[in-house]
Amino acid sequence: MGGWELAVVAVAVLGYAAISGRLKGSVLTPAMVFVAVGWVVGGDGLGWVDLDTSVGTAQALTAATLTVVLFTDAVRIDVPALRREATFPGRLLGIGLPLTILAGTGAALLLFDELALWPAAVLATVLAPTDAALGQAVVTDPSLPSRVRQGLNVESGLNDGLCVPLLAIFLTLAESDEGLAKGEALRVVMEEIGGGIAGGLLAGGLGAVLLVAVTRRRWVESSWHQIALLAVPAAAYGLAVGLRGSGFIAAFVAGVVFGRVAGREGAPTYLADQTGELLAALTFLVFGAAALGPVLGELTWAIVAYAVLSLTVVRMVPVAVALTGTRPRPITVGFVGWFGPRGLASIVFALDLVGESGLEEASLIVAVVGLTVALSVLLHGLSAAPAARRYGLWYTRHARPGDLAESRPTIEVRPRGPSRQ
Repeated sequence: MGGWELAVVAVAVLGYAAISGRLKGSVLTPAMVFVAVGWVVGGDGLGWVDLDTSVGTAQALTAATLTVVLFTDAVRIDVPALRREATFPGRLLGIGLPLTILAGTGAALLLFDELALWPAAVLATVLAPTDAALGQAVVTDPSLPSRVRQGLNVESGLNDGLCVPLLAIFLTLAESDEGLAKGEALRVVMEEIGGGIAGGLLAGGLGAVLLVAVTRRRWVESSWHQIALLAVPAAAYGLAVGLRGSGFIAAFVAGVVFGRVAGREGAPTYLADQTGELLAALTFLVFGAAALGPVLGELTWAIVAYAVLSLTVVRMVPVAVALTGTRPRPITVGFVGWFGPRGLASIVFALDLVGESGLEEASLIVAVVGLTVALSVLLHGLSAAPAARRYGLWYTRHARPGDLAESRPTIEVRPRGPSRQ
């Protein structure tokens, strides 16, 4: 990225920061703004930012973004509280997520003749994670039932980490169909998962023990405490890659271990959170500048149909099945089903697919993912605040104390995004 391009990006960040307070609570989300700015200044717009020759830079940015986000999301997990309040997010993750991947795989096989089983599963898995930050009003509006808000927030925080090993498995199986031996495929999968877990355990455990020890002895300054926190996911990622494992699995595991060992003494606060927020904004800007134009130029009826299905039927039917038996009202099922935005994790997975895999169907998968994310950024951004207000109003008027999915209080978990201070 040259000097002028860097200046354009910096001005975009400064400009949004200047009006961020006025936009808070409006239908304009950070993701919408940065995708739009990226599209305007990118190669298909004014041409001020040209990333065609900077694929490696874009991949490095998105990898860093997801590494930090996975780590901070995992650190925020209150494992004992999650065990006590596991019904809602547990069903979304344990039932809804696998069914979403199955439904997405089936839809891909029906719509795309060129996709075999495992590439279709790769596409479905790339689009399975949700990004609650794209519908920030839904997880921060206090008028909504806490169980619904926190269920969506916990689901978003965990499902990208859970999808990483599944994506590694499906991608390896897809590549094995294109020439990689089955035994070699199994070895690669075991290395990805095993190396990722090992790197995460080592970095998360040692980082937590070290930071707790120096914090108790008051050896570390508060600013350097924050910097050290960012070193933990970086170390986890590096160790995992060195062990031929998944750096994303390592970042997630490191966050879980770090949160459990360090507790409140080492939990990340402003720097790790705000770094993740800045990196996410830059990722959406890069997406708008480098990917959105080419995606819109390659649209087919099958790509559009899959994107629409992914945001509706593929998500909403599994959610309805997952919540069966918890006695929510139909409006709650529809609300939870709709607010499964696709964003950061899907972008990162798609770019990683282009750079690291030899899958022949990668270009088609990226086109589908690009359109789905673009539609999600727009539609979920526009609908989040109005739908949250209407659902909150309905809840205050009609919810019954015995409605499990709506009325029981739950433990508050800090949401990802600009409203988490």
